[in-house]
Order: sequence, then structure tokens, then C-alpha cells
Amino acid sequence: MRLLRPSIEHIPAYVSALRKGWSPDNLRSEAAQEQIESIEMDAASFVSNLDDPTAKAGPVTLPDGSKVPRLPSIRRWIWEGEFCGHIGLRWRPGTEELPPTCSGHIGYAVVPWRQGEGLASAALVAILPEAKAVGLKYVEITTSPDNPASVRVIQKAGGTLIRTYNADKALGGYETLEFKISLAA
Repeated sequence: MRLLRPSIEHIPAYVSALRKGWSPDNLRSEAAQEQIESIEMDAASFVSNLDDPTAKAGPVTLPDGSKVPRLPSIRRWIWEGEFCGHIGLRWRPGTEELPPTCSGHIGYAVVPWRQGEGLASAALVAILPEAKAVGLKYVEITTSPDNPASVRVIQKAGGTLIRTYNADKALGGYETLEFKISLAA
């Protein structure tokens, strides 16, 4: 498994996954069609905005349709012979704190036809050095209590359950598990 910086070279594999029904946003399934349209309009800008450590790409649309300022972020494509999913890291410079409308420092999604192969676990471990490099001492990752596969991914990477809470209403208000992974050492 490799984490690749998004590129025009690999955009056909990404679009293929979107067309097969995979969505890079587990809270907004319509994001897949929005991304296909964005790629058709300007693939180079689309790819450039996925690696956005200065938050230049503009606001983020939440599940309720509201928009919030984008955080600095990077996205990597999970690659194992083909496009297998993505993992992203977002942060606020100078602090580990995140706004209530941001569901953790790291988010990931593996295409359904490659789930169960350990790709999410490997990707999560592989992105932790990048989180440390941007100055984070720890990362918070959230998942649904109804997603035991994601819970296992986070625990395999050293995640410890911190709390159970209801997400912000803009994110759907669902019951959420929050884990913390220390980046010390």
C-alpha cells in the first residue's frame, strides 16, 4: 500500500471509483457527483485543491448544506495496484483544537470492493508522520458506533476512546465515538 499525492496521472482511476458509486464523503453521498462535475470542469484545479495546506480552496459544505471555512488540509490517495480510497488530514495551525463542525483530524474512506484488506489501517499509520510534521502532538479521529470496522482501524493505529457524544447538528447530530492517537515519541 502506498499513499499518493493526488495527480492528473491517476485521476481516471479516481473518477472510475466515483462512477462506481464510491463517495469520498461518508456524510454526503452527493459529493461523488459534485466531484465528477468539478473534475469535468477543471481537473487540474480539482487535483490541486485536494492538497491544500493553506486552505485556499474555499469553504466546505456540511451535510446540512451550510458552509464553513476550510481548514488547512492534505489528501492522499490509497493505492494498491489501483485506486483504493483516500485519507485526509486537516488541522488548525498552532493547536490541536478543531471547530465543532470538523469531525476529527483524519478521515478516510476505502472503496467497497477493497474493504477488509487492511488498507485503511495501513493508510492511517502511514499518514501519522505527516500529522506530526504539521506540529500536532495528537490527532482525534471520529467514527460511528455502528462502524466496528472503523473502530478496529483506529484501535490498530493506537487510538484510545476518549468520549461518546452527539455530533454537531450541521453534521447530522449522530452519536459519535472520538478516539485520540498520541504522536509523541
